[in-house]
Amino acid sequence: MSEKITIHDLVTYHYVENLQYSPDGKTLAWQVAYADEKKNTYKRDVWMLRDGKPVQLTSTLNASIVCWEDNNTLLLQRSTEDTAALTTDLYRIHLDGGEAVRAFTLPFAMSSMKKVKDGVYAALGTIDMHNPDVYLLDEEGRKKYADEQKEEHENYQVVDEVPYWFNGQNFVNGNRTALFLIELNPFGVKRLTAPAFDTDAMLVDGERIIYSGNERTRRQSLYNRVYAYDVKTGKTETIYGKDGMSFNNLFVLNGKLYGQACDLKEYGVNETGKVSRIEKDKLEVIFKPEISLYDSVVGDTTLGGGRESVSVRNHWITIATKDYYTVLLDFDKKFSRKEISTQGINAYCLAANEDQIAFAGQDWNHLSEVYVMDRDGSGLKRVTAYNDEALKDKYVAQPQKLAYTSQGEVLNGWVLLPKGYNEKKKYPAVFDIHGGPRCVYGEMFFHEMQVWASEGYFVFYTNIRGSDGRGDAFADIRGKYGEVDYQNLMDFMDAVLKKYPAIDPKRVCETGGSYGGFMTNWIITHTDRFCAAASQRSISNWVSMSFISDIGPYFGADQNAAKTPFEYDKLWEHSPLKYAENVKTPTLFIHSDEDRRCPLPEGMQMMQALAVRNVETRMCIFHGETHELSRSGKPLHRIRRMQEITDWFNAHTGDGRKDKKTKSTKK
Repeated sequence: MSEKITIHDLVTYHYVENLQYSPDGKTLAWQVAYADEKKNTYKRDVWMLRDGKPVQLTSTLNASIVCWEDNNTLLLQRSTEDTAALTTDLYRIHLDGGEAVRAFTLPFAMSSMKKVKDGVYAALGTIDMHNPDVYLLDEEGRKKYADEQKEEHENYQVVDEVPYWFNGQNFVNGNRTALFLIELNPFGVKRLTAPAFDTDAMLVDGERIIYSGNERTRRQSLYNRVYAYDVKTGKTETIYGKDGMSFNNLFVLNGKLYGQACDLKEYGVNETGKVSRIEKDKLEVIFKPEISLYDSVVGDTTLGGGRESVSVRNHWITIATKDYYTVLLDFDKKFSRKEISTQGINAYCLAANEDQIAFAGQDWNHLSEVYVMDRDGSGLKRVTAYNDEALKDKYVAQPQKLAYTSQGEVLNGWVLLPKGYNEKKKYPAVFDIHGGPRCVYGEMFFHEMQVWASEGYFVFYTNIRGSDGRGDAFADIRGKYGEVDYQNLMDFMDAVLKKYPAIDPKRVCETGGSYGGFMTNWIITHTDRFCAAASQRSISNWVSMSFISDIGPYFGADQNAAKTPFEYDKLWEHSPLKYAENVKTPTLFIHSDEDRRCPLPEGMQMMQALAVRNVETRMCIFHGETHELSRSGKPLHRIRRMQEITDWFNAHTGDGRKDKKTKSTKK
């Protein structure tokens, strides 16, 4: 008899991240994250593939891979109590054994680093545009500056630009991501970008450092430009300096620079960029993707991720989201395209050499593992088994696909059957709505859903209009929030209840986060067919969201088909708070006080409106957590979140559940 999947199982899972092949392509390295329950955090170990078998390189270091120094040496990043303020400690570890040793310390907070040539690196790091040269101070000077800033910000915070805060980073007013050149012999650091310049991304092509970004004051732009710094000459060239274009996903193929370029005019901020050759103030469209060139399949068991595209030997390989699953697209130097199947495994980060592709992925009954296959997609094999023990003898509900028609369109959804399912019995159910909205559900393991299935619930979920995987036109619901999407959801629920009469329609709960939280707020203001709801990291008021969220100034107006956020009528029309007097559904609100994407007041407004209406409600606010609580929040906070939601559902589905408390502790 299989055992239940429990809330506490979350801390037993391992998460593969950051796959990287050595420069000669002979060695694959990655890191594995796992929960440290006592310290309520995550630790990371470094592994490699040797002779086709995984070998652990570190066990107590708690470090992350930065890049390869050479074919036999990795550079790792590690923070300890000895790490000085405003610095980044880098360690060197050899593949043939021995302890990792400190290699050098960067005098700034680094976010990424790439090798240019032996002893020379390019790195991105955070600076204060008003004091951009703090990195040039000695250790004592940097410590004094850091102490002064800490003392100042403990008492007050000055903001004079937007965004002045950012999800996962808190207040960022005046902060910029600068590009640095690092030379090791002798050691030296040089900032290559202007104090107000904000660097989006960078890549290394020979001795050229190619990067994108823009100088900004007061307000962030959605557009950027492309530049190149020549290490030999020390000169910076503007490759594309025209206004009105947004670049991402830069890569070099056969000596030419490419990237996804978009003017955001046809489908707004979520528009898919066209793969274009980038030359001196000139763009040549090479390929117009019909799908997103990244992984947008949502889950709660991948944590850190890694690279989603790589260039290798005149090929560019990228993950793409097609319908409700991922594929790999391989482009050669002539841009002939080949689609490579990942055989039902959702790939969320990858690496490649001349002969093989490696990726981290999971499917409906396997958690995060490393897979390797030949470049043509053949010979796929799983080379790790980090999570086999965690799922051993557990009940894992297999997604049952259910196609349905809504507003003349065929859509897909899935149903998880409750543990011990007996079609002659009646069961409660949970309707789970994804975020985004430009994300997708797929046939992959989802911890929260599996917990509810083990607890005896049907669980069902779907990809409605606005979801990813079917192109920009399908994903475009600007000005239609709460309309086409709401109807799709209600039609899916009707299809599920018809297909599975064992579901008790009076005991159906509903939940969702981010956009799914918005939809939860919308649903409870437009129907009372659910016995309980849990609204997570939600939006309740597009007007307030537009002026407090880190993405608010452009996202709120764009998604409501308004030219500016000052078109209040359009924003208010699609705000659930406008209709709060209609709510009858008992609703739990889950929010984090450092969520800058859907800020805390969005949940507070809705919760307070229900309380004023005397509707049963409760709010759980997580201190120090961000918009990513359910995916990468602190382990014990993620457990408490699941406990709150599950207990709320249990209390409102009857059948002896009123006083039931779901155990989340160890056996």
